[in-house]
This record gives sequence, structure tokens and C-alpha cells, in this order.
Amino acid sequence: MAMRSDLLSIGEAAIMLRTTRQHIIGLCARGLLPYVIDGSHRRLRRSDVEALIRPVLTRKQVEQLWLHQAIAGRLVANPTSVMAAATINLRRLRRLHPEGREWEWLDRWQVVLDAGAEAVLDALTSSSEYAIELRETSPFAGVLSEEERQTVLTALSESRQDRARPVSMATVERVMRAV
Repeated sequence: MAMRSDLLSIGEAAIMLRTTRQHIIGLCARGLLPYVIDGSHRRLRRSDVEALIRPVLTRKQVEQLWLHQAIAGRLVANPTSVMAAATINLRRLRRLHPEGREWEWLDRWQVVLDAGAEAVLDALTSSSEYAIELRETSPFAGVLSEEERQTVLTALSESRQDRARPVSMATVERVMRAV
């Protein structure tokens, strides 16, 4: 997992984001800001807090993050089979891409896999720029069934609908007249 210096308290995150501690706790409660429990305190990865400062996730990257968070759940439940599947897929990807940019990322995945389940969990769930790029060449294909994959994507879609604000008819008419 992240080094101790990379973990922030709720208060430190609030200072970085120029907001209140209560707002940070709310982000954690809604699942928008991942955290770990250290004793009786929540700790946040610095990279996840920084990702909120300068959001860099495209729609595709958000989908990848949600899918990889589901894979992380699978990894926690059955680390041996998930790590074995990733290792097999990594070998297959190396045969398909014997050189080029992909090879570099496959080497990086090998380092993460060799570091163990905690490092893999970090790569699967982090919002850091490095983890985002790493997930683009993910060796975790086939870990989720198609049904599980669709369930995750449906949940993502529904979460986006929750954030959509209704627009009054008067506003729609005003906008249409302006166009």
C-alpha cells in the first residue's frame, strides 16, 4: 500500500481541497474519495485527494476505474485466482505486443504484480495519473463475467443520473429562444 507519508488525515485533505472536514467525510461516505481505516481514523491517499484538485478522468477512464474497483473486490475475495489470471493475461499480452509502448506498461504491470496484492489493489483503485495510465493496459481481462461487467457499468450510469439536475420547462424555453 502507500507509504505512511502518502496518507493524509481528513483535516489535511480538507486543507488541500480548501473545504471543510465534513465535506471530505461526505465524499468518503458517498464513495467518491477512497480511504483506509488506521486505528479509528480515516486516511486518504494523497494521489486521490490531488486527483480531486485537478480532475483528469475522461468518461472512459471513469468506466475503467469502476470496473477495476470491482476487480479489486474480486482480488480481496480470492487473491490467488485473480493474481494467476493477471499473470496469464500478462504473458499473453507480451506475446501480442513484443515491443513498443505497450511493452513498457506491461513491464510496469509485472513490477506491480510482483509487489503483491496490496500494490495491485492500489493500482486498481487509485485516481493517480500513473494508475490511470496503467489501467489502460490492464491484464485483468476475464476476471469479471460479462454479466458482472454490465452490472458495474449500469451502476455507473445510474450514479451519473443521480447527479443530473432537472431543468424547468421555463428554462428550456428561454434557452431555445436564445438559440
